[in-house]
Order: sequence, then structure tokens, then C-alpha cells
Amino acid sequence: MIRGYLRILIFACGLLVGIQVPGVMDQYQKRVDAHFQEVRENLSGFRETADKYFNGSFESLILYYKESGDPVFRVDAGSVEKIYNRYKMLRAEQEAVTGPWYRAGFHIVFAHNDELMAETFSQYSYTVALKPAALAWGLGSAFLTAFIVEMLLVSIFRGVRRLIRWQRAAPAS
Repeated sequence: MIRGYLRILIFACGLLVGIQVPGVMDQYQKRVDAHFQEVRENLSGFRETADKYFNGSFESLILYYKESGDPVFRVDAGSVEKIYNRYKMLRAEQEAVTGPWYRAGFHIVFAHNDELMAETFSQYSYTVALKPAALAWGLGSAFLTAFIVEMLLVSIFRGVRRLIRWQRAAPAS
């Protein structure tokens, strides 16, 4: 009887955790997009300059700034390069999370940007979205969690029983 309730409890916990996956993915994607839009706006003036004088090459613009005789341009080269590197990182992140759900999910779980994920979790609002994707993630997570825990517990109990039988069967010396 207790084993049955334990199964239900483990299943319910897996379900609740799994239902959150699409919410985390959605909030992470929105955070990436917001940062990307902001950094793209920050680069817009430099993009115009790069388009006009360097055939659209930010690398050439940054190199020009670095090699300039003007100390202000040399100092600003570092700022422009930092913004441009963030733009490239966010563009790659956005491409990764806007693909198919399974690729986006894999990326968010295993290859996410730590800074953006920390921001996502610090501002995360728990939701129970009753969408097919949320239900699928929830049921899949619940089944997998319940199955793994049950197999682990069954293996442990069988191992303990075998050990007890072996100790009882061993001749006393």
C-alpha cells in the first residue's frame, strides 16, 4: 500500500516538474530575444558606419578604431568590440532556441548561457500551462522519474535481500 502511494507521489512530482519545462523554455527564449533586440539597437549606429565605410564588416570597423591615431577611437574600439561580441553570442543563442522544440529543449538543458539562465530562474514565475507541449513534457517526466526511482529502489531491495540470504546461508566459523 505504501509502495503504491510512493509511486503516485513520485509520479506527481515528476509531472509537476515536467509541466514547468515549456514555461522555462518560453521565458528563456523571451529573455534571449529581449537582450538581442537591445544589443542590436545599441549596434545600429555602428552598423550604419560599417555599412557605409567597411562593406558591412564590424571586424574592419573595430580594427580601424583600434589602429586609429585618435586615443578616443582606440578606447572606444574595446567598447564596440564588446557590444559586437555580445551581439554574436545572443544571435547564436537566439538561433538555437528558436529551432524545433526538441533542439531548443536540448540546448536550454545542456548548452544554455549561464548568465541568461540565472536571470531566467531569478525572475521565473511558476505556471501550469495546459498546452499539449506542457502535458507531454509533464507526463514524460513523470513516467521517467517514477520508472527510474522504482527500478532503483527495487534493485536496492533485491540486493539487500540477497545479501541477507547470503549471510544467513554462510556457515558460521
